Order: sequence, then C-alpha cells, then structure tokens
Amino acid sequence: MKIVIVGDGKVGYTLTKRLSEEGHDIVVIDSNRNVLLQSQETLDVAVVDGNGASVEVQLEAGVAASDLLIAATSGDEINLLCCVVARKLGCRHTIARVRNPEYDQQIGFLKDELGLSMVINPEKQAALEIYRLLQFPSFLKRDSFAKGSVELVELKIKESNVLAGKRLDQFRNLANVNALVCAVDRGGVITIPKGNFTLELGDKITIAADAGDLVRLIKNLGVYSPKAQHVMIIGGSRTAKYLAQRLIRSKVNLTIIEKDPQRCLDLSVSLPEATIVNGNGTIQELLLEEGIAKMDAVVTLTGMDEENLIVSMFADYLGVPKSVTKINRTEYNNVYESRGIDSIVSPKLLTANAITRYVRAMDDTTGISAITLYRIVDGKAEALEFTVKNNTDYTDTPLMKLRVKPNILIASIIRQRKVIIPSGADEIRKGDNVIIVTTADHAVAELRDIFIGEDA
Repeated sequence: MKIVIVGDGKVGYTLTKRLSEEGHDIVVIDSNRNVLLQSQETLDVAVVDGNGASVEVQLEAGVAASDLLIAATSGDEINLLCCVVARKLGCRHTIARVRNPEYDQQIGFLKDELGLSMVINPEKQAALEIYRLLQFPSFLKRDSFAKGSVELVELKIKESNVLAGKRLDQFRNLANVNALVCAVDRGGVITIPKGNFTLELGDKITIAADAGDLVRLIKNLGVYSPKAQHVMIIGGSRTAKYLAQRLIRSKVNLTIIEKDPQRCLDLSVSLPEATIVNGNGTIQELLLEEGIAKMDAVVTLTGMDEENLIVSMFADYLGVPKSVTKINRTEYNNVYESRGIDSIVSPKLLTANAITRYVRAMDDTTGISAITLYRIVDGKAEALEFTVKNNTDYTDTPLMKLRVKPNILIASIIRQRKVIIPSGADEIRKGDNVIIVTTADHAVAELRDIFIGEDA
C-alpha cells in the first residue's frame, strides 16, 4: 500500500520504520529538513519537506493517490486538518493522533464528521496498559485476544519459582490450568519452545491462558501478588490523569507527585479523591516522606526516561512489589531489564502497534488476515489472531497431521467462546478463532502461511 506519514517525531519515525519493513510504499512529510534526511538515509523512504496540512505539500507527496494518511505531528489540530485535506484530495483512509483530553469526549463525532478511519490517543493507550498490569502485578505484560477470552501474559522466572529447571512438558501439571508456554526470552534470544525445552532462572516466558484462569495460574505457580491497592504516580502528565481516573474508580488509594504547582491545582480539582503532592518526585526524602516504601506499586510517568528509571530502581531497592516505567527510548530495554526494570510501557510503541494492526486489516483483500496483532517480547515475536471463515485444507484435520513451519506455535483455539489450548489431537474448524505465536522474522499474513506446503 501507499502510505503518507505526516510528522517525523518519535511516533512518526517508529511507524515509518515498522511499515517500511512490512513492504509498504512510504512517504514522510515534515517541516524539519534534518530529521527528514535522517529518515531518508536510514530507512530508505521518500520524504517531502513542508507543512503536512498544506494542499500543495500533500499533492507533492501523492496523497491523492494514497491508500492511507497517518497524521502524527505534535499538534492535535494540525493532525485533524491534515486528515480533512487528505480526504478531500481522495485519500481512502486517514488516521489522526489526538492527545487532548477535551477532544477525547468527541471522538465519535470527529470520526463521523471528519471522515476519520481511526483516532488514537497514545497517553490513553499507555494508561490502559498500566492499569491492566496493576490488576495482576505478577505479570510483566498482558495482551488480550478473542474479545478478552484469551490472554498472553509474560512472567520472569525468579528464584524459588517452581518452573525453574523444569521441562515444558511438565508445565500443564504444574500450572494445573488451561495454559501453554508459547515463547521464551533468554538473554534476548527468542525461542518458540517444544516440550523438551528446559526453563532456567532469568527466563522471561509468554503464556497463553484462558482469561478466567489467570488467578489460578499465578497461584499454582507460586507467583501470586494481590491487585495493587496503594499506588504512587510520579509525574502529573496526561497519562497520569487517565490512569488515575481508572484507579480511583477501582477504589485504589492514590498519591500523585508533580512539581508544577498549576498542574497540581488542576489535578486536585479534577481528582479530589487522590492525594496530590507538589514536589520533585525524584528526591528520595520526599518519596520516603510520602510513603513510597509502603506502596503496592509505583508508576513513573515524568517526561524524562532517566528520571523514570531512577525512581523505579529506587522503588525496587526499597522492596516495592511492582513498578511500571514509562520509556521512550526502547532500544535500551535489555539494559533496563538487567537493572531490575521489568514492566516498561512505551506510548509510541503502543501507538505503532495499534496502527500496524489497522494497516494489516486494510491490506486484507481476502478476509482471512489477522484480526488482532501484538508485538511481544520487546517486539521480537508476534502473536496474531485469525478467524477461520471457510473450510480449507488445514481444517477438520488433527494438528499432529499438519506440518507447521519452524518457530511458529498454535497457542490456542477459541470455539463458541470455549478456549482450547491445543494438543496434537485437536482440530481447527470453520468458525474458530486461532491464535498463533511466531518470531518477528516470519511473514504471516494469513493463517495458511503457517503450514508447510501452503501457498501464501
């Protein structure tokens, strides 16, 4: 597809890299010539220097003949105007990044009246991700499939974990729930494991499980932590406000530390149930005075990665059970994890993942492409959900008789709302939803792509 991306900042660059790697024809528009040159040289994409809301600039970029325009500048109004102009020029689909909470109440109206295909709010996406993690602090990450019926959760094997030193063919007996280990990250090397794989201390494992079994799963594995009831947020950002609203509705005792007095005043008015503290959340004395050591969880949401990392490390040092760290520079994730920073949330990656899912759905001309897609284990693997709409060569055949390509695993089958963690005797049937996990180097556009001998 031909895609025009307006804005070459953190989100724009991440999208350009991701979508160009997937083989799309990308043109980037930005008014900063230096960042455009960098994208042109490193990603080998076409660039246009200018105002993305200008008709002339969009015409130069070929928007009129494009399949999709993504507006990801720092200004909401500019993004909306870019999409309006693109639609008038004939672009088939438009996506706008909109961050202002005031517009959040009008998303339905904006989509209908401006002809937007998708509106995405990175801060709101990040807040939802963090909230889900705080519901199950034992997990490093959670992703949902099949309308919430199945979850892919990530755990780290620490000392005294019952899985350490165990083969995967022992996992079901130990977990005693409907679940399957579908990916292992060992020192940055990703494995889609078989039953004879032995788990080791320090491994990060991704487990596919029936959503209703999550509590039993972590209790049986001996890693249960109760839902966080006392939470401290460092930084009163938009993400913090979205997260605070969810936590307050869940009756969580919440403290927010923010150094801007006016922002503190605004938060105290909109969040009267929370304790708002005006101060520098990176100062140890203040953190201790406000009770960081007694918190169930600490969430660092300042605008600086370095500050977020330092405070999360301090929380870990004090023995706080859970810390969630907002990070923009995700290329150093392995370094962060080596310092005890496990649960990392990146708004730009969440945004890129959501838009990538939409683009793949757009690119589907057969109706059998993935309906859900997540990048897992730091983007080194993918989990995809497919709906089987017709009978095929691979339906109604025991899985043991089908030849699945290497480094691909059928993680679960959902049939009439029942979650099946498949064995060799199970079959894929018409009407099923099927979740597969694969390393990121595999190009899986359709379910048939996972089988040897099937044409893409």
